[in-house]
Amino acid sequence: MQISPFWYLLLSLSFVFSSPTFAQQPAKLTIEEVQRLGLQANGLVLAARSQVDMAKAGVVAASAFLNPEVTVTAGPDSNRFPLHITGPTSMQRSLTVNQPIENPYMRSARIGASEAVVDASRASFDQVRADLAAQLRVRSYELLLRQEQFAMEQNIYDLVDDVRRRIKINVERGEAARFELIRADTEVQNAANRKEAARLGVQRARIALMQFTAGAIPVDFEIKASLKDEVNLPPLEELRNQVPQVNPDVVRLQAEQERATQRISQEKASVLPQLNVLYTNYQDAQFTSNIAGVSVRIPLWYRRRGEIDTAIYDSARIRDTLEYRRYEISQLFESAWQALQIAQRRVDMFEGGLLKEAENAVQVARAAHRFGERGLIEFLDTQRILRGIVGDSLLARFDLQSAAAEIDRLRAHYPKELIAE
Repeated sequence: MQISPFWYLLLSLSFVFSSPTFAQQPAKLTIEEVQRLGLQANGLVLAARSQVDMAKAGVVAASAFLNPEVTVTAGPDSNRFPLHITGPTSMQRSLTVNQPIENPYMRSARIGASEAVVDASRASFDQVRADLAAQLRVRSYELLLRQEQFAMEQNIYDLVDDVRRRIKINVERGEAARFELIRADTEVQNAANRKEAARLGVQRARIALMQFTAGAIPVDFEIKASLKDEVNLPPLEELRNQVPQVNPDVVRLQAEQERATQRISQEKASVLPQLNVLYTNYQDAQFTSNIAGVSVRIPLWYRRRGEIDTAIYDSARIRDTLEYRRYEISQLFESAWQALQIAQRRVDMFEGGLLKEAENAVQVARAAHRFGERGLIEFLDTQRILRGIVGDSLLARFDLQSAAAEIDRLRAHYPKELIAE
């Protein structure tokens, strides 16, 4: 039976596209790519960016000149005496233009205060981005941690299940008591429960990461990173000088202090007399007059003492808050640095041979149990010790990455070059 060329081509294509090579692969994202996607899609970041745009619009409003006021009046004359005395009636028209002349000192202070609000909004924007970038980094490493824990529990389950199968064979042969099989069944069930809990932990960490990215990453994503990634940070002294200067919260308070200073200048400038230039054009049946003048508002009885004092006290409040916040951030950095050093020492301790010795102890206990030289209790004890050491090692690596992420958050270090401003 011959196959037509059309059906041959159709079968060939179906075979090619159904092969594993052409199967859809899960998206592999680096942590920087996860941060970029999260920073572009997260609603809090978008809201903070809108605050910057609003502040820029405030500068435009503060820089605008005051508009003139135009008054137009018109109306007929009414006779109070006979026409042979007053003559015929006429129509009167009046045009008045009132142009406020703004105090240049007040204008300059108002514009400076608005520009300071822009700087404060930008600092708040940077703070939101730095916080989110740190959260995305921590959540990414948490997902890697849960995956490593699941792999560890899977290996333990396979190991315990293999020992159970051997015990079952020995029980069937009459070489071991049935009590050993019951104990092995219990350990297998415990290992299965821990494995299932670890699997659910992976799903929870994956959902949490997708939540922070506002669903911008695909469901079947994979993190292209490892808990063993190197932590590259500047020297300690450089960080101590850098963090209190570039921290977004400190920068924001500095901008707010500048705004408060400009407000003091604005309130003091408002005490000066305010001028309005007036021009009036009057017309009736007989006359046309042009009148120009100046209107001056003199602060004679009230010289805005309350507003000036309020601005001064507000500036003092912000200054005190700034000093305290700068000190607090320095202490937060010191705490994060100490956490980094502690985590690094723990990682070095586990890598220094402790983890390898525990693995070797399990292999020896497994071989001894296989040959009947050790009981199930000894093997399970060594296996529990290994599980505890491996779990602590994974947590130490996660703590190391978390401490590094906290330091980067304090110094607002995140992939800004990947973000479209």
